[in-house]
Amino acid sequence: MSDYDDLAARIRALCHGETDEVALMATVACELHHSDDRFDWTGFYRVVGPDLLKIGPYQGGHGCLVIPFSRGVCGAAARTRQVQIVPDVEAFPGHIACSSSTRSEIVLPVLGQDGRLIGVLDIDSDRPDAFDARDAAALGAILEEVFGGT
Repeated sequence: MSDYDDLAARIRALCHGETDEVALMATVACELHHSDDRFDWTGFYRVVGPDLLKIGPYQGGHGCLVIPFSRGVCGAAARTRQVQIVPDVEAFPGHIACSSSTRSEIVLPVLGQDGRLIGVLDIDSDRPDAFDARDAAALGAILEEVFGGT
């Protein structure tokens, strides 16, 4: 399990002074992915149009290229701007199976400095029930610090 305090400090140091959202996403995805063996796929889907997400920087196997806000866990997080913790992806209505090994998932909305939705952070695990409120709080704090959302 991640030591979120150390992880946040490492990400803070690596991202200090950077303003490019894609560069920040790439750095955060890499650091998160390698910090915890529960994290099987770690990455961002960027808002690229009205109600549309496209894959951004990620670590792990291939992800889905395009996800509408109306579909899947990522779409639900983007649509509602609420963290989605899914203990069993098979039980989530409309789940998009980008990888057959995924058993659980957490998706957090990513807001920019102006409060606009810039994307979602998606972390998949090959373990069931891998994520909880502690993960949501710690990951949300990291995203807020890096991307400046409120």
